[in-house]
Amino acid sequence: MTAGTRLPAAPARTSDGVARFAPGLAIAALVAAAATALGTLVPVVGGPVFGILLGVLTGAVVPGLRSERWTPGYGIASKHVLQSSIVVLGTGLSLQQVVRVGAESLPVMLGTLAIALGGAWVLGRALGVRGDTQILIGVGTGICGASAIAATTAVIKAKQEQVAYAIGTIFTFNIAAVLLFPPLGHLLGLSPRAFGLWAGTAVNDTSSVVAAAYAYGPDAGSYGLVVKLTRTLTLIPIVIVLAVLTARKQARAEAAPPDGSSAGFSLRTMPWRKIVPLFLVGFVAAAALGTLGVIPHGWHPALSASGTFLITTALAGIGLTLRPARMRAAGPRPLLLGALLWVAVAAGSLGLQALTGSL
Repeated sequence: MTAGTRLPAAPARTSDGVARFAPGLAIAALVAAAATALGTLVPVVGGPVFGILLGVLTGAVVPGLRSERWTPGYGIASKHVLQSSIVVLGTGLSLQQVVRVGAESLPVMLGTLAIALGGAWVLGRALGVRGDTQILIGVGTGICGASAIAATTAVIKAKQEQVAYAIGTIFTFNIAAVLLFPPLGHLLGLSPRAFGLWAGTAVNDTSSVVAAAYAYGPDAGSYGLVVKLTRTLTLIPIVIVLAVLTARKQARAEAAPPDGSSAGFSLRTMPWRKIVPLFLVGFVAAAALGTLGVIPHGWHPALSASGTFLITTALAGIGLTLRPARMRAAGPRPLLLGALLWVAVAAGSLGLQALTGSL
């Protein structure tokens, strides 16, 4: 070997990577464990919401936990753990029930989804709430709250303060729905089936749908839960569209010539994993396996709890890196957007039921 010849650098060991992200991931998991316990005590709020709240609080009380030693693990939680949670939660869907209930409630579900997404675009522009915050609040209101926000975040790479603001907005109106929907349903004289459809299409998180619908009665509760799970499947096309738009924007930015002229773009030149995220394929596959009976029925409670814990860990990781001052800078307009969308979707669900004869 001649003088000055350099040996090739040794590949980084897997153990070094694990040692880099393990401390932060462990902290996120500990926060998630505390959040899960609180969520059990206060199911209306739920573990995921407590996860991001406790993450923010822990990071504020112990600023050292935001140092470089911990942040790689928070990044793993907020991305890879987040995507894994969506796959695991797919095991709780029965495609047979989805087909049966979906055929009955499809007009109301699609109508309320259109109201949420269209309203987010129109009202967001009017209020000056644009970009990822606008998307997250619209998707969270229209589909399934924190889970939809989590899946959307995985493809559009939203900032952590935007995720926190969207989840906080959704949480506020989940609580309002749980308190207001049952007495309003009785006042309107809704049947258990009509109330279940109302709760399943106009309340965001699954835990809040269960709380509101079962407060109205067991028949309303069981129907509302299936409607809600069916509504979750609309997440698939929405996330695919957002993934395509995000990938197209990124590809155009990377291919832009130095002179600033426009660059061509074709979906055929894009990697399929950018168009259809791998975790979304896993979500559909998990739902199919559960429907075919490959996953034993007795495993479902444990899988549901595991999926919820994973999403709580992901949100705890986001909360631990969050700077509340950045959220305060957004002002009250995102909250107003969430309020207007919530009222529009709730009223739209009842109106569509009246038009389709479901009331």
